[in-house]
Amino acid sequence: MDLTVPEIRRKLQEADEAQFAVLERSLVADTRKGVRSAVEVARRRLEAERAEAVRLRGLYEYQQALAAERGGTVVLGLDEVGRGPLAGPLAVGGVVLPAEPLIAGLNDSKQVKPEDRTAIAAQVRELALAWTVQYIEPAEIDRQGMTASLRQAFRAAIAEVERQGVAVDVVLLDGNPLHLDEREINVVKGDGKCAAIAAASLVAKVARDELMEAYDREFPGYGFASNKGYGSADHTEAIKRLGLTPLHRRSFCTAFTQETLF
Repeated sequence: MDLTVPEIRRKLQEADEAQFAVLERSLVADTRKGVRSAVEVARRRLEAERAEAVRLRGLYEYQQALAAERGGTVVLGLDEVGRGPLAGPLAVGGVVLPAEPLIAGLNDSKQVKPEDRTAIAAQVRELALAWTVQYIEPAEIDRQGMTASLRQAFRAAIAEVERQGVAVDVVLLDGNPLHLDEREINVVKGDGKCAAIAAASLVAKVARDELMEAYDREFPGYGFASNKGYGSADHTEAIKRLGLTPLHRRSFCTAFTQETLF
């Protein structure tokens, strides 16, 4: 192959599995260091892509196997975001995905790079058979506690998906049992195992983050755009300096305000 090293490198960077096999055979006698390095880089890239394809397919196959055990096929995935912050709502996402196409990069929102979350969440919303994000506001969390708030938000998500006309066979819930629905199946660390739960995690995360960024403009000084309401050092210092806003969960902030619930 009478090509320069940069030309070969470019071809290898663009090659799929079949193209790489042809290029590798044609380059077997090329001893140039740059060529050998480019071949190895391409090989590792393709290996990573194969592993990612297996992982992604596994997310879909695992949830369909769980559904099949209950004699169903339509899976609603549910996941929460914002259980622990000092400020802002609890958000629960609910998503029903089609079997195809697979959504590249789909994963637990914590495992997805922040710069990729928005695009993947947008694809989830575009392709989903149904999706929703339900919120429980801070005052309601203070009034009834987190467990009751989770149940309320998850039930609202189920009802909204069914209102959209999707007949759900199985409800997959990340984490421990909440006994929401007779169709409920609990999957520990489900956002990394089931496609629909991962999708729910992403749409809820992106929606809540965008909401907190908007609240940062409404309530400046607390760093909501960056801390998203979590108890970072700058946030707790702002509470001590500026006091609480209507966005704060007062029951979560007594250590910083010397308030008591009694």
